[in-house]
Amino acid sequence: MQRYFVEKEQFEENKVRILGEDARHIGRVMRGRAGDKVIVCDGEGRVALVELESVEQGEVTASVVEEMAERSEARFRVDIAQSLPKGDKLETVIQKCTEIGAHAFVPFLSERTVVQYDAKKEEKRLQRWSKIAKEAAEQSHRSRIPEVRQPLTYKQLLKTFADYDLVLFCYEKEDGLQLRDAVRPFAEERPEGEAKVLLVVGPEGGFTEREAEEAEVSGAKITGLGRRILRAETAGMAALSCILYESGEMGGI
Repeated sequence: MQRYFVEKEQFEENKVRILGEDARHIGRVMRGRAGDKVIVCDGEGRVALVELESVEQGEVTASVVEEMAERSEARFRVDIAQSLPKGDKLETVIQKCTEIGAHAFVPFLSERTVVQYDAKKEEKRLQRWSKIAKEAAEQSHRSRIPEVRQPLTYKQLLKTFADYDLVLFCYEKEDGLQLRDAVRPFAEERPEGEAKVLLVVGPEGGFTEREAEEAEVSGAKITGLGRRILRAETAGMAALSCILYESGEMGGI
């Protein structure tokens, strides 16, 4: 069933208004009519089955038929810190990792980032990234839209490590700790509890040794992702899947 996200204020007791592009999608693309049912989420955990009452240009009104249990969000809230990659690769990361279950995205600049950062252009890109996250959340039946945050410098990113229960820094080094060995003991200590996890992924050229050392000093666990070298846009997807599996999300533990 089609799913739409609305602002919390658009719910009024047992009524809801769907506005803008979503309303036009219902009317033009889905050819919605009074009596049709869709699912509406407020992005903060409220999920409701609603019945359309009127479908107008730019606005749809509906009544709540049933409040639905929120079951689609992972108990480990994994934020993905991705060094800005070239081209539209971050769009792929946001889309696919939203589908898998990422909680938020934190773009950042590192030593080997080749993208020329422009604050004005990034504001437009941030809007596009947020839209991609919303559409992916709808497609994958999420009840929350992952936040896409403003890009940070590397030093700013390091300061956020203290906000997390576990920080995993993807960096290959000989005989180093592998991702599973970092996540499994942590997950076993929290069989039912929630946790805030930060997954840090580098750019196309990877992290420098100095960056890895700074991350470790700041509290991160330096982890590898196996014997193969993954692309910047692939690493986050693979690692996120492993983290959620070990937390029991996909049948692990």
